[in-house]
Amino acid sequence: MRNSKDFADSWDVVVVGGGVIGLAIAREIGRRGMSVVVLERGKMGEEASHAAAGMLAPQSEADRADEFFRLQCASRDLYPTFAEELREETGQDIELDQTGTLYLAFTDEDEEELEKRFVWQTRAGLQVERLTAENARLLEPALSPHLRFALKFPLDWQVENRRLVRALVASLKHYGVGCWEGVVASSLRVEANRVTGVETSHGFLGAGKVVLAAGAWTSRLPFSHTSEEPAGDGARPRHPLIEPVRGQMLCFGPRPSFLQLFRYGHVIYTPRGYVVPRRGGRLLVGATTESVGFVKTMTGAGLYALITHALEIAPDVGELPIDETWSGLRPRAEDGHPVLGASEEVRGLFYATGHYRNGILLAPLTGKLIAELIVDERVSPLLDAFTPERFRRSLCAAAHGE
Repeated sequence: MRNSKDFADSWDVVVVGGGVIGLAIAREIGRRGMSVVVLERGKMGEEASHAAAGMLAPQSEADRADEFFRLQCASRDLYPTFAEELREETGQDIELDQTGTLYLAFTDEDEEELEKRFVWQTRAGLQVERLTAENARLLEPALSPHLRFALKFPLDWQVENRRLVRALVASLKHYGVGCWEGVVASSLRVEANRVTGVETSHGFLGAGKVVLAAGAWTSRLPFSHTSEEPAGDGARPRHPLIEPVRGQMLCFGPRPSFLQLFRYGHVIYTPRGYVVPRRGGRLLVGATTESVGFVKTMTGAGLYALITHALEIAPDVGELPIDETWSGLRPRAEDGHPVLGASEEVRGLFYATGHYRNGILLAPLTGKLIAELIVDERVSPLLDAFTPERFRRSLCAAAHGE
């Protein structure tokens, strides 16, 4: 098994970061026959992937059919096959729920936003339904009596993200992929503008290719050079800027009289927050959006906002006990879109980061596209808008007045 190799051995590919993105990439590379190892400074999937709500909902938030929307939809459409493959490889159920999402309007501003979304998506031929408040409450009777109308997105689904992490880890073992926890990547070693491996807390790990999937920590991993030779344009390489954005969440537990508050299991969404019903009666509520650096504490203000949003959606939520609270750090790039593809400054270095609020949604497609890029040297057109070099090119264009 390749995951039993000694640490000093060289690998074809090292993936830095053990969230769902890094795990999905390593799985796809491993099943294509290359030797690959995932390095995770903590436990696999215990950061943003653990803190997520597992929504697979590109249509609910989209204002137009741009490249990012197409990327999201393409990844969502992979999920039924992805879930079945993981079940076959590991015997584990990631609880893909295809009930759909209800997007609720409570205010004039909500109505305007939802109406615009309904119009453009209908014209684009996408599946969306406009429901009266009465019809929406037939689908989920617990919805607030103050509801004005709702949109139903039957193709916006959810998955149990923590089960997804466990299934991916088990799948890596199935394919002989190395999974090393508690290993801190301290720098990327570069020789003659080519990556040669990763310096870690356990020593140097050689690799011909490195995938940086470190989420909010991406920009903090320095380069170490074995010579003074600069990059091709005379400058030292730099990572795209990825910043942490805190999201606080809570989970209500079930009570005997409220085992299935949302009895049909729809994800419920508003412009201010969402609730995600899980099997067994648990109800996830999210999420705040806060630029506070690498601080993951829960706050009174955050909890107040979450509870207020949940009560707006369904007043009976107030009768449920709070079962768990947590926060996570979403990785956000400067333009809010993921950073996917090869570095033009350092050969052999690939980025898969900046997924922000869509890491769970984009995991299967990101794994597939990055594995194709590394193993088959095939660049999908889906990657064109998300290259890591787009920021440098934008700066160059601005400097030349373009």
